[in-house]
Amino acid sequence: MTTPNFTRLLGIDPGLRFTGFGVIDVHHHTMRYVASGVIKVAGEGLPDRLRSLIDGIHQVIDTYAPQESVIEKVFVNVNPQSTLLLGQARGAAISALVLKDLSVHEYTALQLKKAVVGHGKAKKEQVQEMVARLLSLPAKPQADAADALAAAICHAQNRVQLALLAENGALGALSKKGMRIKNGRLVSL
Repeated sequence: MTTPNFTRLLGIDPGLRFTGFGVIDVHHHTMRYVASGVIKVAGEGLPDRLRSLIDGIHQVIDTYAPQESVIEKVFVNVNPQSTLLLGQARGAAISALVLKDLSVHEYTALQLKKAVVGHGKAKKEQVQEMVARLLSLPAKPQADAADALAAAICHAQNRVQLALLAENGALGALSKKGMRIKNGRLVSL
């Protein structure tokens, strides 16, 4: 569902047991909640679970027809085995998104929390509360769904900022100074 000023974003919070998803529509500076939930990943072994995750994400994409996707980057956990498994879930989720021809944008948990709550050390409950407020929800979403919605909100805010920079001619000025925007960040050429 695309119009010149309207984009549907899909946020994903990957996991091997539960993967959160959140869908919002963005129109200029306005965000509108569409849907959110949790994909309950099923299966006995890792290959079956990854297949279940991919199928679940494809179902969400087929249902809501997003134009862009956003996924949280993996953080290094205390337990290396958990980090490896989360990385495999994230890889399967990214594969599911690109197989459906969606662009994939990535943000760290710190970036997501900062965009939604205002600081990167926010607790899950704070993220849930702020997501509910920002999207005018009647209740706090489940934690995994809230994280996925936070990813979509973070990208929506970055899209607005980049559009404002482009309108003001700032992107051309950055290019002349040997800088550019890559994945929402200012980097040297």
